[in-house]
Amino acid sequence: MIGQALALKSEVPFPPSVEDFYLPSILPWGEHNNYWVTKITVLVWLAAAAIIIYFLLSYRNPQLVPTKKQWIAESIYGFVRNNVAVDMLGHRGVAFAPYFTTLFCFVLLTNFFSILPVVQISPNSHIAFPTVLAVISYVLFIYVGIRHHGFVKFFRNALIPPAPWFILPLLIPIEFFSTFIVRPITLALRLFANMFAGHMILLVFTLGGFVLLNSESLFIKPASVVSWAMSIALTFLELLVIVLQAYVFVVLTASYVQGALADEH
Repeated sequence: MIGQALALKSEVPFPPSVEDFYLPSILPWGEHNNYWVTKITVLVWLAAAAIIIYFLLSYRNPQLVPTKKQWIAESIYGFVRNNVAVDMLGHRGVAFAPYFTTLFCFVLLTNFFSILPVVQISPNSHIAFPTVLAVISYVLFIYVGIRHHGFVKFFRNALIPPAPWFILPLLIPIEFFSTFIVRPITLALRLFANMFAGHMILLVFTLGGFVLLNSESLFIKPASVVSWAMSIALTFLELLVIVLQAYVFVVLTASYVQGALADEH
């Protein structure tokens, strides 16, 4: 019995490590059979396809009295348009509402994969995917600012604050670093860190329950129930984080666009 318990214990990958985020690849590619199609890649494709198909089907035959599917789609769009786009950008925010809604839905769905049974990992727990989203938002606010103000005026507004001339040599590098370097980095890291940490914590309590259950001591085995109960409670907390991080990502993107459109520093 003890030998069997030890054998089971040896099969449990505990404690979890960063290697748990590198899942087996699906398809080989290239001369050396480098693997690039992974479960994470497939999840990104599925999320994009699900969002496109759902909104196309919801608005294919719009009704004056909306169906449940149309009502959900309209509610999501209305929430982002009214509470993010218009609230932060005024009437100009309506033009950005479709992008903000798409971004919100994509981040929300890819985050939700982290607690979806069987899937149980978010693409955003890999730094590459939040980085791509942050770069898109970064390019957007620079493009919008240049288009609205012109190249020279946009960078003048972004880099030169209303301050005495003798302190500008110190402030301009700080403004450049905070606006054009720190923003995309923090935008990506915030989403990545939350999803990475959430996944790791759930792994600790879930796998820890198996380790405790396979312990040699009868007094330690009951603690596995506590560990699994904690993993369930933390799953509900992770659900809150999932929604909050999607909202925060969109709000920060909107705030950057708002700053790019502002006439003053």
